[in-house]
Amino acid sequence: MIVLLTVVLIGLVAGSVTGGSVRNFERVQVHWWGAAIAGLALQVAPLRRWLGDDVAIAALVASYVLLISFVWVNRRLPAGPLLLVGLALNALVIAANEGMPVSGAAIRATGSSSDLLPSMVDDGKHHLMSSSDVLTPLADVIGLPPPIATVLSVGDVFLYVGIVVFTVIVMRGRFAENRRPPAWIQMYRGKHLPRERRLPRRSRTETGPRLAGASSGTSP
Repeated sequence: MIVLLTVVLIGLVAGSVTGGSVRNFERVQVHWWGAAIAGLALQVAPLRRWLGDDVAIAALVASYVLLISFVWVNRRLPAGPLLLVGLALNALVIAANEGMPVSGAAIRATGSSSDLLPSMVDDGKHHLMSSSDVLTPLADVIGLPPPIATVLSVGDVFLYVGIVVFTVIVMRGRFAENRRPPAWIQMYRGKHLPRERRLPRRSRTETGPRLAGASSGTSP
């Protein structure tokens, strides 16, 4: 949380220095807020304490699916690709290893004692890296010394850079409208209905009312 707040602060300062304003955030249109809120809630909830390790890992993977869906729907916003890459890299490592492996060397780089390593990462979502883990270069291997004193993954770096870029671009007002993407599935309109009623509304042609008893090519 400290790292996230620091990143947001850096973005706000950079946006102000480059002539931006926080009032531009009022213009930002964001869709699918529910997916973002649900994804974050699954990440912070102590599910391991309530339901066990397997459920905690499944919920963590589900949280990334929700967050990736949220960013994908809002991909037209600034830094959308950076956020997508960051989330996808973290989700890939977590799904492959049933949790995020954390390098012991990276933890020691933060100034923590080696005796505390297991207890620091054994939370149901992280675990101390071992030889059986895969994709370890993408895991939590970047140790930041005090006063930050935290461990990051490559995906985290993409996410934090994306947050800074997003904040600066929005504050400077250099972003386009975030239009809602078109629906993936067209509504079923029923083949038994008349043609003009089963076509999508935008494809319908306006026709005038037919006169009672009138027919094409005949005279009364």
